[in-house]
Amino acid sequence: MSARRRLLLRLLTLAVLGVVAVLLLRLARQTDWAAVAAALRGYGAGTLATALALVAASYALYCGYELLARRQVGHRVGTRRTVCIALVSYAFSLNFGALVGGGGMRLRLYRGAGLAGGPIARVALYAVTTNWIGYCLLAGMVLASARLPLPGGVAPEAAWRILGAAMLLLVAAYLFACARWPGRPLRVRGHGLPLPTLRIAGWQLLLSTLNWALIGALMFVLLPDGVAYPRVLAVVLLAAVAGALLHTPAGLGAWESAFLLALGGELGRPAIIAALLAWRGLYYVLPLAIALVLYATLEARRPPRTAPRAG
Repeated sequence: MSARRRLLLRLLTLAVLGVVAVLLLRLARQTDWAAVAAALRGYGAGTLATALALVAASYALYCGYELLARRQVGHRVGTRRTVCIALVSYAFSLNFGALVGGGGMRLRLYRGAGLAGGPIARVALYAVTTNWIGYCLLAGMVLASARLPLPGGVAPEAAWRILGAAMLLLVAAYLFACARWPGRPLRVRGHGLPLPTLRIAGWQLLLSTLNWALIGALMFVLLPDGVAYPRVLAVVLLAAVAGALLHTPAGLGAWESAFLLALGGELGRPAIIAALLAWRGLYYVLPLAIALVLYATLEARRPPRTAPRAG
């Protein structure tokens, strides 16, 4: 990337962050924080226990992404250490962006385990593929469903259906390629990424689809009654891709905008803000605190510097 393009990208990022900051400040001024606090106090022990179980299950599936990538790449970092690296990487990635978690943290921690840069990049790319191919499967099914009520005012129903069909075709093409040409390398950002076998691709789809469904279930549990799970899931999927496009830390602004636009008229702003605050605390802040302890532990046990292993 040229210096000019890097500068333009940085300026665009700063502009987006500035707009998001202004929108969040306006939202904060217009919110009844006493009502938000009352909604937060209204969460019972059963609701919080269910939410924590969903968070734990989701992060366990993230670890599954990493173990699948290890199997495909063939590196020899132990299972326990791989799981710890996954937990740290995903917690940092969700809070601070993929460049920090999926990039910086993975690179440092895997290098500390003796792995070279090439295999680390392939692990990260396989993990990203797992996450988004499952997203495409679930989002395609959700958007292509003729009976699902989608957020109004964003796009006509026909456009949602076409987008959903395109996502499902992408998943079908990926499965076909894995079945037809397993092991054939694809060039992704300068790295050769061999296609997995159909069996591993099936596991990728299963783990990722379950994970996105769990994230939707977490928001469904935290929101008040009145909105069906499929609709909450649809908003979660839209908010996730909006957050990824905006590149704001923890999807700030994207999730708030998506939920307020889609459900604000039915549930009210205080209930939605309370659910998002609880969701961020349970799904982002709490795992980040655990990840910081794991990171310190991994750094303390970092072996003496040696030549990285190639595989």
